[in-house]
Amino acid sequence: MAIRSLIINPGSTSTKIGVFDDETQILDKTLRHSTEEISQFADIYAQKDFRKQLILDALKEENIPLTSINVCVGRGGLLRPIPGGTYAVTDALLHDLYHAPQGNHASNLGGILAREIGDSIGVPSYIVDPVVVDELQPVARLSGVPEVPRVSIDHPLNQKAMARRWAKENGKKYADITVIVVHMGGGTSTGLHVGGKMIDVYAAFNGDGAFSPERANGVPALGLVKLCFSGKYTQKEMEKKIIGGGGFNAYLGTNDMREVEKMIENGNEQAKLVKDAFIYQICKNIGALATVVKGKVDQIILTGGIAYDKSVTDAIADGVSFIAPVTVYAGEAELLALAQGALRVMNGEEEVQKY
Repeated sequence: MAIRSLIINPGSTSTKIGVFDDETQILDKTLRHSTEEISQFADIYAQKDFRKQLILDALKEENIPLTSINVCVGRGGLLRPIPGGTYAVTDALLHDLYHAPQGNHASNLGGILAREIGDSIGVPSYIVDPVVVDELQPVARLSGVPEVPRVSIDHPLNQKAMARRWAKENGKKYADITVIVVHMGGGTSTGLHVGGKMIDVYAAFNGDGAFSPERANGVPALGLVKLCFSGKYTQKEMEKKIIGGGGFNAYLGTNDMREVEKMIENGNEQAKLVKDAFIYQICKNIGALATVVKGKVDQIILTGGIAYDKSVTDAIADGVSFIAPVTVYAGEAELLALAQGALRVMNGEEEVQKY
């Protein structure tokens, strides 16, 4: 009998839910929340019951009995740094989802909602490969400033899912391959996966590597320090310039690659330069990570929403295919990746991780 999973992926203005029978999706729904609805709550945790009721109502509308669910899986939030894997939503994990050691984010609600709904029907609740997965090897942590170590907060869920997908399609195991995965969305991250771990990464959240549609990332340090102390910006304004207002947004006023392509078609030379620089920096990141394993890379994988843009993926492939062949998996199948993480535990392929 198939294992039926309820998948919950909260975002700032939406809650994506899915229901899977094993890996077959039978429900894919995005519950959108207006600014007016969200603004009535003091913080993300006050939204819990509101979002939970919407989820329950959606299941009822789709004639999916709550009692038919075998496992509930939530998107992991900003927990303490942990290795990759599928984690039971224990009391300790639940405590940190509420107390947010690395910051408040809507994704923190994923595990909370999974636990609450799972407990109500007596089934297990999990999170899978949250953004705080940190498997960096020790040498990769040094930045040159002891107070500011390199850390890993990026896209492990999609990166690891796409690495596993390539391994499966090629008759291999994730634990036996060496691949470089580039996730290209609102944020961009480039990870080196060796032996089932992401041992180094140009991270999307903490400011290194290629700039992205919304993030500045690798900014020259002294120039950034001078800007911080220029008196022109508050700390929050500077943070916004780096995360949210950086990258494409800063140069072109849009975070949408499709809009950038339209600008280029209309003769906008600045837009072409920004696109070329984006591709250039990603190629540099791939090349740098390849040196860590002396160029012995099985495959380079391009994923995320921007991977739908063939002109981008073709240009990256042209720049890095001398290192390894390039595979494109456009988009990000996060709901499926969460379901697969639960299945690996439920089917005995992996041990559940304890937080």
